[in-house]
Amino acid sequence: VQLQASGGGLVQAGGSLRLSCAASRRTVSNNAMGWFRQAPGKEREFVAAVDWRGGTPLYADSVKGRFTISRDNAKNTVYLQMNSLKPEDTAAYYCAAGRSSVPNRSRSSYASWGQGTLVTVSS
Repeated sequence: VQLQASGGGLVQAGGSLRLSCAASRRTVSNNAMGWFRQAPGKEREFVAAVDWRGGTPLYADSVKGRFTISRDNAKNTVYLQMNSLKPEDTAAYYCAAGRSSVPNRSRSSYASWGQGTLVTVSS
């Protein structure tokens, strides 16, 4: 499965961005999908995940209430709406397809990864 993330960019603190992740084939509609991020010098960390139907969303505590994950299986696409962005949200954001239909916070639960899209939040 190939995943193509897009939508990153430069935004001021308090602003919003919507990331998209398009999958190359329909079989990801049976898989959980997740978003992770990696800031310079830091490990890749979990951001959000959703089950195969678009339900049971999981969020990192640092983004809860500000970010929303959703998916459109008809378009093989998962989204991450990011509101009230903070400078500490600056990172490369990666989408990933899970090994099962159940969302998970662990990187090892994801089999396919996109190339990353850079989000920079200025103060």
